[in-house]
Amino acid sequence: MLYNAYELQRALLSGASAWASISSEVLSNPALPAGYFGFGPVLASALEVFAHAAAPRGKPPFGITSTEVDGKTYGVTESIVLQRPFGDLLRFERDDLPADAPNLLIVAPMSGHYATLLRGTVARMVESARVYITDWADAKLVPAEAGRFDLDDYIDYVIGFIEHIGPNTHMLAVCQPSVPSLAAAAIMNADEHPSRPASLTMMGGPIDTREAPTSVNDLAMQQPLAWFRTNVIATVPSTYPGAGRRVYPGFLQLAGFMSMNLGNHMMSHWAMFQHLVRGDEDSADATKAFYDEYRSVCDMTADFYLQTIEHVFQKHSLPKGEFYHRGSLIDLGAIKDTAILAIEGENDDISGLGQTRAALHLATNLSDDKKKYFMAPDVGHYGIFNGSKWRNNIAPVLESWMAQHRTIGEPAGA
Repeated sequence: MLYNAYELQRALLSGASAWASISSEVLSNPALPAGYFGFGPVLASALEVFAHAAAPRGKPPFGITSTEVDGKTYGVTESIVLQRPFGDLLRFERDDLPADAPNLLIVAPMSGHYATLLRGTVARMVESARVYITDWADAKLVPAEAGRFDLDDYIDYVIGFIEHIGPNTHMLAVCQPSVPSLAAAAIMNADEHPSRPASLTMMGGPIDTREAPTSVNDLAMQQPLAWFRTNVIATVPSTYPGAGRRVYPGFLQLAGFMSMNLGNHMMSHWAMFQHLVRGDEDSADATKAFYDEYRSVCDMTADFYLQTIEHVFQKHSLPKGEFYHRGSLIDLGAIKDTAILAIEGENDDISGLGQTRAALHLATNLSDDKKKYFMAPDVGHYGIFNGSKWRNNIAPVLESWMAQHRTIGEPAGA
């Protein structure tokens, strides 16, 4: 019922958005007097804001075709190098990249948004590295015969992607995937896997949410797991390839995040309306671009979502040493070769200060020269991996860390 009701609302709003967009264009037409004076520009701007807010959205493209390094522009090639039912492995490589450039796997969150949310992360790192990224699928588009997908599968996918890339791969986990990525690194170190990552960088990750809990953490703790299973899990309707699959819908995730900062979102749209009235198209377009990405959401499987709530936010299984993979206990003390960099934002309201840094204390057998902590001043959650502070202040720290730990077994700074 929940998903069907949403689909009905989406269909109605889609039609209303189309009519609003057409009406806005008519009122803005320079051939009509209404476009120059009176209430015309105000009404046209209001309709354009509504049309943008109500428009349906699909998966956005990365759209990274070039990059500039030292004043020179290089072309960037995007390709799918491995296809799996619940997610592909993408590669981005710039022209004339040095042969010894590092391989970097960016593990994108499976948290309701597409991997394109990390477009800025990829665009910056492609300057100096051969960048791979996990392109997770929208669960409602994965046929039921593909089976289930849970935390165990997520870890297996990460390990499989690293194996495909090869030895001495560096790994970057942004937010939610810090937990399964750290688990994958521990498993590969324990097995002395030849492709165990040379380094693992975690940014704004909920390794131990008992440290500086945020409103997101509190929400996950306020209700028992049964409440989430009953109230936020829905069945994909027959109009999608994944019909019958149980999912946590992306539209619910978006509604939750929007409600957390509803006032700010309303003010952003009010500012966009004012920009349009004044004819400041560039400022309005910047707001539109942000919300085009922010509102592009996808579903995640119920198994993965519920296990994440249970083990990451409620039971704190990994920091307590009680996290299992395929029936085997994960030992973070097994990490002896993979250098770990923990990055946090001073103003992060999603993963509080100390939650990511906890990984450094949990890797008890990793030498101090293979551990590093960096706190980015005046940076919120999204600023850790997007924007000018990411590009100018945080990315250089990551690049330096990868350069210090180029290969497994190589001394720092070699």
